[in-house]
Formats: sequence, C-alpha cells, structure tokens
Amino acid sequence: MLIAFNKPYGVLCQFTDRSDPPRRTLAEFGLPADVYPAGRLDHDSEGLLLLTDDGALAHRITDPRHKLAKIYRVQVEGAPQPEQLEALRRGVMLNDGPTRPAEVREIDIADAMPQLWSRDPPVRFRKTVPDAWLEIVLREGRNRQVRRMTAAVGLPTLRLLRVAIGPWRLDDLAPGEWRHLKGPI
Repeated sequence: MLIAFNKPYGVLCQFTDRSDPPRRTLAEFGLPADVYPAGRLDHDSEGLLLLTDDGALAHRITDPRHKLAKIYRVQVEGAPQPEQLEALRRGVMLNDGPTRPAEVREIDIADAMPQLWSRDPPVRFRKTVPDAWLEIVLREGRNRQVRRMTAAVGLPTLRLLRVAIGPWRLDDLAPGEWRHLKGPI
C-alpha cells in the first residue's frame, strides 16, 4: 500500500508524541493502519509525504542511491540574484559536507500553484523586505537540507512545500487529506 498525504504545517511525521504539551501527529488524520512515513518532512514544512506498509518500497523511496527527485516550492526572504541561484545549482558547502547540485529556478507561485492554501500561522510579511518563490529539485535528503542551502546563499526560507517525490505528485490534495497511490517504482 502506498499513500500520498498532504502534511500540514506544524504536524510531526510520526504517529505519537511524548512532548508536553503533545504536538500534532499523523494519528489525527485517519490514515490506514500499519503505514509508516517513507522519509521525513520537518514539523515546519508542508506538502507531500509518502506512507507505506512495504519496507522495501520505503527503502527505494528514501535511499539516495535511487536518486528520486524531490521537488520543493520554497518561499525565500530576499530577491534572488543570479549568483545565489547558480551557487544552489552547483551545490553548496554545509557543515556536514557539500550538497549535490540542485535544479533551481525562480517561479511565480500563482502560476505554479494556483490553489496554494493559506498557512496557519501565516508567514510573516515585511513591507521593506522582498520575498520570492523558488522551485528546487534535490536528489538527496539531508536533515533540513533545503533550509540550510537557501540560508547558505543568503536567502532564508520562509515557507517550504514539497510537491513531488519521484513520479508521485501532491496535485490537488488539500492539507490533511490523503489518497491511495499506485506503486511500486
């Protein structure tokens, strides 16, 4: 079984939380029994999370040797300059080593995601500081990688949405909704 889930902002990619007070988890969304996330998406990130009951499929989805493309739409603070975008394309040095090259382009979010949902809480708005949206395609997955990459080139991430993993797309799933997918890859 393979499930596409649109993970809302502020939800953990696990079914339980022992924090005090407890945080929101996947348990509140009526997902089928015995599925588990194939990969992670940070608490403060949104979008496509794949869940499966097939351990081998989860491994193929998450193992960087399979180089499944992960596509993100990223709102950044600042106006991206050509040299910043080129640095992301070449790969940047992070504290845990250099990243692989990424595909990066500036996008008009209204064209790329006409049905973009609002976020609660909303992203802070500052009249004097511009922001922009980028599409970033990665073929590796490190902890908070997109956020660390954009920060390394001087474009802090304000909002991060994952819209695709390999052949699977978020499409029109609203936050908190899920659907069955065809697999395996």
